[in-house]
Amino acid sequence: MRRIHVGNALSAFGLGFTVPYLYVYVAQVRGLGAMTAGLVLAVFAVAALIVLPFAGRAIVRRGPLPVLLAALVTAALGALSLGLAGGAASVLASAAALGAGQAVMQPALATMIVDCSTSETRSRAFATQFFLQNLGLGVGGLIGGHLVDTTRVSSFTLLFAIEAAVFLLLVVLMSTVRMPHAPRIEEAPARAGRSARDSWRQLARNRAMVQLCVLGFVLFFACYGQFESGLSAYGVEAAGISTSALGTALAANTLMIVVAQFAVLRFVERRRRSRVIAAVGLIWALAWTVAAYAGLGHGSRVMATAAFVSTYALFGLGEALLSPTVAPLVADLAPDGMAGQYNSAFALVKQLALAVGPAVGGPLAASLPGPYVATFLLFSLGITVLALRLGRGLTAVQDHPWGAPSRVVARGAAATEPVGA
Repeated sequence: MRRIHVGNALSAFGLGFTVPYLYVYVAQVRGLGAMTAGLVLAVFAVAALIVLPFAGRAIVRRGPLPVLLAALVTAALGALSLGLAGGAASVLASAAALGAGQAVMQPALATMIVDCSTSETRSRAFATQFFLQNLGLGVGGLIGGHLVDTTRVSSFTLLFAIEAAVFLLLVVLMSTVRMPHAPRIEEAPARAGRSARDSWRQLARNRAMVQLCVLGFVLFFACYGQFESGLSAYGVEAAGISTSALGTALAANTLMIVVAQFAVLRFVERRRRSRVIAAVGLIWALAWTVAAYAGLGHGSRVMATAAFVSTYALFGLGEALLSPTVAPLVADLAPDGMAGQYNSAFALVKQLALAVGPAVGGPLAASLPGPYVATFLLFSLGITVLALRLGRGLTAVQDHPWGAPSRVVARGAAATEPVGA
């Protein structure tokens, strides 16, 4: 588990190391223009949407570790070729490889955490994962920002070469992991020969998982999909926030996650998961209310800036509550041997929300700031409603594994099976 967590931190470090500077690199340093730079960012999302359905099936059949190693090698090749690419076609192909590799890493690592944890330890394991991911993203972005120089192509080549080296280092590290035995789809006679279409059909029949996917889409659309697009555009256009204040707000979000992540674990473990998610909807509704004051309250610049920074901090508090809640719930809803399929399906939903969120939020925030805030305030309240409805479809163990009268492991929507001491 410690090696898996190191893998999470290093993969996040690689992501934060280069992604914030992709637009500048393609549009200005390589001189390919804003259109090509926009296409590169779109290719990242499209590549993830294409490979994730296949990744889930591969994780189920082969196990998460081989899939992770293949994803790391693909991402390393994509990063290295991106640093050397000079034309639009080669840049787009390299971005597709990098985006596909990075997209597959997360469900593979999440499935490894599931295989190495129990229902009692899973929340803390995923909380640690989220903490290290944010730490890796922040440190990667900070170091990458000090290395790049827009007047020198070689500085960006060095940046992508270091990213590739990090991924290859991670290949060596993860190759030493010995995973505990977990059932694979070939080992169950009832599932032998089942096609990919059948496995997706089985997932769609799991009503609780479908409800969680709908809830997940709204979660990522209303929060993560707005961070670097709609909310930042709203802050600059409506609230008059400076770019330095915007950076402070993003730092406040990360700081809140780092400070609150393990402090909220005891609170989360004492309560039902569905109610914790419902509470996150209320916290984010408060965050959008504070954002409304920042942009529409006609206060002083100092008060508007303070309110805007507080908005990002409140979002961070909600994220800290979600990390030990949603990912373990996805794992507990998955039948034996299907955790990879379920993790990939949820990652696909997340990717869709992250693709649609900026496309909707950015233009709306820039042109209609009032309706923008009102819309996402309603989305946040919708999270609370959807979470409470989800709770009614969960078993007692799935919704509150720590409060169960005996130690059991939830498997899908069916009955639970006892676990020996």
